[in-house]
Amino acid sequence: MKYINATKVLPEKLILEIQKYVQGETLYIPKPETEHLKWGTSSGGRRLLDRRNDTIRSSFISGSSIQQLAEEYYLSTETIKKIVYSHKK
Repeated sequence: MKYINATKVLPEKLILEIQKYVQGETLYIPKPETEHLKWGTSSGGRRLLDRRNDTIRSSFISGSSIQQLAEEYYLSTETIKKIVYSHKK
């Protein structure tokens, strides 16, 4: 997260109003809810996990056991169960 001096981006009247509540402190202004991205969207991490999980589901349907998949993907058997029994397609 980078910090920007408020005097560089906000009008003076707004700064004066904000100073009624906060002075000399770091103030975080969150994005609007509509601007939030789901985890991994911008980095591609979500896409990689979705592909991995699809491959795990396919292997399970093709006959691989939960124990085999856990060992192959270095995941717990409980995590493999969550993946293969989820309703995502």
